[in-house]
Amino acid sequence: MPDRLPIDFEQSRLHRDIERYGKVEFFERGEMLYTPEEMSRIFFFVLKGRIKISQINLEDSKEQTLKILSHGDMYDVVTLLDGKIHETLLHALDRVTILVFPIEVVRKWMQSDPSFNKLLFPYIAQQLREIETLALDLSFYDTSTRLLRLIARNIDHHHTGKLRLIHDLPHEEIASIIGTVRKVLNRNIQKLKQEGIIDVERKNIRLKDSQKLLENLPE
Repeated sequence: MPDRLPIDFEQSRLHRDIERYGKVEFFERGEMLYTPEEMSRIFFFVLKGRIKISQINLEDSKEQTLKILSHGDMYDVVTLLDGKIHETLLHALDRVTILVFPIEVVRKWMQSDPSFNKLLFPYIAQQLREIETLALDLSFYDTSTRLLRLIARNIDHHHTGKLRLIHDLPHEEIASIIGTVRKVLNRNIQKLKQEGIIDVERKNIRLKDSQKLLENLPE
């Protein structure tokens, strides 16, 4: 069993199933994890690294990043609940370590183990809130405000200036998160840099002035 499970199963009866069915898998940066068809048969927990979840518009090939998974996340609750193929793409943003289970095993936990549901249901609620936030950002705010809100959501309160999930991402990746293109994003990054809100060092974004950031966020 891996040393660092994203959620604590050791003290529950799920421990036996983890030992029996759990499989640790590794993916290199830039690698695609699974096809949608493969994901319909498995469920995984992220142990290490970041995974980009995205969809592609087949008409114009534009990519929209839906979420970045990191340690403690699980995937895919949509297929877990409805049993249908979820047309998303999964790419490793770092070297990734995940703990994989057959999805039917996880469905058994969901149906018969209250300790698992105490973890699953709040997680689902969190995902719904994040999807709602993404929809509101894309509908109501311009690119500059969407970038500010993204930075605000990724403030690392344990490390001054550091951004949690996006600090070292290529600008193409950040543009995909906020629904724009690199050229437009670069203009907005330079504007925030000139205003003293952020610094950009070796393409890594750091928050320079949190007070100015808050002052520029919408009410």
